Amino acid sequence: MAKDYHAAMDWALFVSALLSSTLLPGGSEAMLLLRLNDGASPYVVVLIATVGNVLGSLITYGMGRLGNEAVHRRWLRMNEKDVSRAEGWFTRFGRPALLFAWLPVVGDPLCLVAGLLRCSLISFFVLVTVGKFARYSLLAWVFI
Repeated sequence: MAKDYHAAMDWALFVSALLSSTLLPGGSEAMLLLRLNDGASPYVVVLIATVGNVLGSLITYGMGRLGNEAVHRRWLRMNEKDVSRAEGWFTRFGRPALLFAWLPVVGDPLCLVAGLLRCSLISFFVLVTVGKFARYSLLAWVFI
């Protein structure tokens, strides 16, 4: 019975991490701390949370990359001048800024803009994964 509970909680952590890294509101830190408090392995919960969070960021990136121009203009209200300005900012600061894709408020839009501006999927994946893994690792280390 306890094994079923822990498996369900691990899935809940994964889903929480995934949803919190899309444009939907949410946070996975409390769920990670709950799992650590339950005695779960810090290595396992950090891995689960990181994988879910990175997958959610990839979904947000894909929304930016695959959405058509009409959708971007209608939903994001970005005209050509705004896109050009964002592209210049992202070219100058964007890729290293993806290390901070875990930050509240700005992290999800960073992932969306990275997709919109066609950032390399490999560099996006590496930078976002490093940043999110470091955040969850630090949180687990402080807790235990």
